[in-house]
Amino acid sequence: MKRHGHLYPKIYDMDNLRLAHQNAKKGKGWYKEVKMVDENPDYYLGLLQEMLINKTYQTSTYETFIKRDSGKEREIYKLPYFPDRICQWAILQIIEPMLLKHLIYDTYSAIPGRGIHLCLNRLSEAIQSDVPGTQYCLKLDVKKFYPSIDHTILKEKYRRLFKDHDLLFLLDEIIDSTPDDAGIPIGNYISQYSGNYYLSDFDHWMKEEKRIKYYYRYMDDIVILGDCKKKLHQLRKEINDYLRKELKLTVKNNWQVFPTFVRGVDFVGYRVFMNFKLLRKTTCKQFKAKMNFLNRKRLSGQELNYSEWCSINSYKGWLIHCDSFRLIQKYLEPLRTYAENYYLKYIYQKGGLPI
Repeated sequence: MKRHGHLYPKIYDMDNLRLAHQNAKKGKGWYKEVKMVDENPDYYLGLLQEMLINKTYQTSTYETFIKRDSGKEREIYKLPYFPDRICQWAILQIIEPMLLKHLIYDTYSAIPGRGIHLCLNRLSEAIQSDVPGTQYCLKLDVKKFYPSIDHTILKEKYRRLFKDHDLLFLLDEIIDSTPDDAGIPIGNYISQYSGNYYLSDFDHWMKEEKRIKYYYRYMDDIVILGDCKKKLHQLRKEINDYLRKELKLTVKNNWQVFPTFVRGVDFVGYRVFMNFKLLRKTTCKQFKAKMNFLNRKRLSGQELNYSEWCSINSYKGWLIHCDSFRLIQKYLEPLRTYAENYYLKYIYQKGGLPI
């Protein structure tokens, strides 16, 4: 593996810091901290540049909160916009190309151009094009993935990729900003890339040593397709041994091996069958409940709010990627004029013209 050096000055280059600020503030223009930096960007970015040049930058104190999603509880770590989020963007703008080169194509999540729907399409194409080779599915995920990432192993992996001591010092500082037994923090922008990079050698082991053709990883959620149930059971044991010995990770005990075409593959928010794709059951229930609630508002003469209008459009985005004609007709079509009227009124109030 080629090791990269002379990267640190590129991180604190003022043009890179300005770009980092522009990228970090997308969708957050109303944040007080963003407005503060926008009022005098040269001053604040100059302060960050000085911290990086003098190596006085230290990760700020985290704000933590519990997020509940689909029955799971996750501890989320949040950092201030300045200097931390800008700093992490500045780092990743420089090192992202090197990290991406080490990832296999079927690694998804937090990677530009490689999101849920590319993963969905790749999985669906495999099931449709190779029926004999995709008869069975092994589905598993890693137990408490982010909190289980070992600091020493992650830092050693970064040292195999980078030889810039100043960059490694900065990465070490961010990695060690939480206790080792807490892994790396969910919520850090750089954690998403670190998590993918942490599992990248495992990905290559699966593809190059185990010769697994149909392997898909969305962060720590993994789907493997094959032609033999017995082989997938054996592979699961080998995966468990590899993750435990090499990365100090554990496979969650809810792993499954099952016939692909009977149950469909529940992955990245959808259920994939040979000839069709459906919205995941839990997501579908949430969608129906939300649309029924909004329809009751419509019938009672109440207006939408911005969040609800965004919710309608978000679900539209999910539904266009699966077989959803009946869902659209029953739950979205009655709300179409209702949502359009809100949009026109919103644009009018903003002083613009509808797009």
